[in-house]
Amino acid sequence: MAILAIELSINEKLFLRNPQRTALGRKILRHSILMIDEVGLERFNFRRLASRIKSTEASVYRYFENKQLLLVYLVNWYWEWMKFRIDMRVMHINDPREKLKVALSCIVDAAKRNTRVTFIDEDILHRIVVAEGAKAYHNKEVDEQNKDGFFLSYKSLCQKIADIILENNPTFPYPRALASNLLEMANNHIYFAQHLPRLTEVDGKGDVLRQVEELLVYFAWKMLFSNGNERSGANGSLPKQNGKPQ
Repeated sequence: MAILAIELSINEKLFLRNPQRTALGRKILRHSILMIDEVGLERFNFRRLASRIKSTEASVYRYFENKQLLLVYLVNWYWEWMKFRIDMRVMHINDPREKLKVALSCIVDAAKRNTRVTFIDEDILHRIVVAEGAKAYHNKEVDEQNKDGFFLSYKSLCQKIADIILENNPTFPYPRALASNLLEMANNHIYFAQHLPRLTEVDGKGDVLRQVEELLVYFAWKMLFSNGNERSGANGSLPKQNGKPQ
């Protein structure tokens, strides 16, 4: 598989030194992802990370002020990666409904590698976003962090999906609300299937990502295209009227 040289644009206020541009910085990103996945954010700290990468705690602090900002950085990287993947996959699609279905697929399968970024394991980062991602903005400093633009990547991602929603139904009154709910739904139901199965119909013993994609398509189609009790089908098929896709 070819290696893709890519540097995603991340808010500069999240770091003291751009970790994507140095060997040590990329090592910090790679191993912080592995460690947060292994032990959880609460038990993760820079001392343990420094020991893992055979460096000093001070060297880690030269890149990030604290682990909360590191988490927000990683989540921002994931949001930017998801935007990148949506752009690449819908670039040559003209049909709005197919474009929306592809975007919903990207929401779920951003963990699947179509390209390789050597210092980020997208599969593991996806697990962190599912398990820990909400902590990036569910905190006491969220208003100040919002003023500093920490969540512009997430807002941009939501707007991208909202724009595709409006391509499908220009009169739909809640495109941003639907976009953000679809994003949250994807992570929540992956998590529920794995840990709180009575909160979802997604079977944690089956193909979870495929099931969650079907869930998103079902809800989006019902909101945007269905009339009355008409069903769009959990397999992502287009809703029908008079036997024809509409």
